Amino acid sequence: MSQDREQLLAATFVELADTLVAEFDVTDFLHGLADRAVQLLDVDAAGLMLADQRGSLRVVASSTEQARLVELFQLQHDQGPCLEAFQTGLPVYEADMAAAAQRWPVFAPAAAGAGFAAMQALPMRLRDDVIGAMNLFMTTPRRLDESGLRIGQALADVATIGLLQERNLRHQEVLAEQLQGALNSRVVIEQAKGMLAERLGLDMGKAFDLLRSQARVQNRRLAELAGAVADGSENAASWAAVRRFR
Repeated sequence: MSQDREQLLAATFVELADTLVAEFDVTDFLHGLADRAVQLLDVDAAGLMLADQRGSLRVVASSTEQARLVELFQLQHDQGPCLEAFQTGLPVYEADMAAAAQRWPVFAPAAAGAGFAAMQALPMRLRDDVIGAMNLFMTTPRRLDESGLRIGQALADVATIGLLQERNLRHQEVLAEQLQGALNSRVVIEQAKGMLAERLGLDMGKAFDLLRSQARVQNRRLAELAGAVADGSENAASWAAVRRFR
């Protein structure tokens, strides 16, 4: 492992550990996890699905818009690696989506058509609790090596611990509240992304990057700023960073 990668890995686990001791922005945390997975694991995109209060998977974060759409397609057609990883609690991989039509008749051709030639899904679990799955997308037919699998599963496991705990109190209550909050935030964030894309002439990916960047500049929660954009109380055209994202 290169020195730069070791430093990034160490920094990532420090960031994940912060969730164990302080209140944190769940939505931004999950998007940050997806971004770091791409950087650390040499994959082309990453996404996260979490179970809602009824136990149904929902897309909560993705590193690219294309990955988000493919994840939504998984849920719509009830096929794909993330669903299997969540149901079994085990890693699921497919090194060549073009040859996986028998395994996932609807999903595999759609994923290949979207440019993703291979996928790896890792369960987000703590002992017997499986709360979701992390999906890794690759544009060439291949699978993660053993080192990549260990790092990826460690990321998923530590993130799960952060989501499950609140100083070890009110475990299930806190989990339901955090996950439902993240799912509800997604709706507002998607609305804000669409409005920014239309008003500022951005694609959806850049609109989200701008929203996330501005939330950090203003030291506000991502969902809070998205809500302000959606209800018109925040004038995005005045943001200094707009030009940089065009």
